[in-house]
Amino acid sequence: MSAVEAKLAELGLSLPEVVPPLAAYQPAVRSGRYVYTAGQLPLVDGHLPVTGKVGAEVTAEEAKELARVCALNALAAVKSVAGDLDRVARVVKVVGFVASAPDFTGQPAVLNGASELLGEVLGDKGVHARSAVGVAVLPLDAPVEVEVQVELTEA
Repeated sequence: MSAVEAKLAELGLSLPEVVPPLAAYQPAVRSGRYVYTAGQLPLVDGHLPVTGKVGAEVTAEEAKELARVCALNALAAVKSVAGDLDRVARVVKVVGFVASAPDFTGQPAVLNGASELLGEVLGDKGVHARSAVGVAVLPLDAPVEVEVQVELTEA
């Protein structure tokens, strides 16, 4: 077990299976020392636990937890192409999309769920730049979607 996966276990978490693509793309691709994930929905065992807009059908607290799930799914996607999460030198960038009610402006707090998970699991390597974007709708009526870019150590 890698040190990163041991940390996940310490937190009571485990890497899920990589979420299969919903369309014509790959869950993650590697280019040189970088891995780019596709947008990861908060799918758990192939299903969305909650759907709808944040600030309407979904609370900001629920959405923050869903963003954690997205980040966990992103780590699984990274591992699928990197082979070992201990090869992550750092998380470079996180982009998060929040399906928002028209008056909801708490997107950064929602995306803290993903950012905090990456920090808990990867420590200083999990510190990253980030964008939090409010959108009208996401695939499958998901409340949150997160994509992650990581840099790997030399092989």
